[in-house]
Amino acid sequence: METWITNVIDTLGYAGLAFLVALENVFPPIPSEVVLPFAGFAAGRGSVSVVGMIIAATVGSVVGAWVLYGIAAWIGNERLERFVEKRGRWFGVKLDDLARAQAWFDRRQTSAVLIGRCVPLVRSVVSIPAGFQRMDPIRFTVYTAIGSLVWNTALIGTGYALGDQWERVEEYVSVLQWIVIAVIVIAIARFAWVRVAPRFRN
Repeated sequence: METWITNVIDTLGYAGLAFLVALENVFPPIPSEVVLPFAGFAAGRGSVSVVGMIIAATVGSVVGAWVLYGIAAWIGNERLERFVEKRGRWFGVKLDDLARAQAWFDRRQTSAVLIGRCVPLVRSVVSIPAGFQRMDPIRFTVYTAIGSLVWNTALIGTGYALGDQWERVEEYVSVLQWIVIAVIVIAIARFAWVRVAPRFRN
């Protein structure tokens, strides 16, 4: 996949990068920690500019985020609530839990989208609750663009600075990903202990 990614960027330049980043938002197996640093490396060779690559990546990020937002908005809260009502017990989730999660997102939707776009693994997923809650489209677009700009600038800039060593960026991002995974696992374990385990103890 890495060879295909580098070929797309080498061949299509800005358009190729925007396409890959949009696809990466919807199809997580395409790693941004490969796409963006190589874009920085390509800019270092002089065939494209760093600023142009950052802009292209940010445009792609917004497009990809809107795909997930649109899908979640189309599904809607009513269908989600019906699913939780019928199948939520399989996951230890009740309608009250969903309502609290929705209320939490409504209170913090701006910071959730802005910060979420800078966090590995969460970057794409944060568009889904935004869609379910029908976050204001303009605010969603603006804060998605700002958060994505920060992430894209960091990885493209690092790839540019490292030059031939651009692949090392993946090592650094992997550390962040494992930290995020650990936090998620702890949160799930805590939820299971509080909400699911008592059913087996009674």
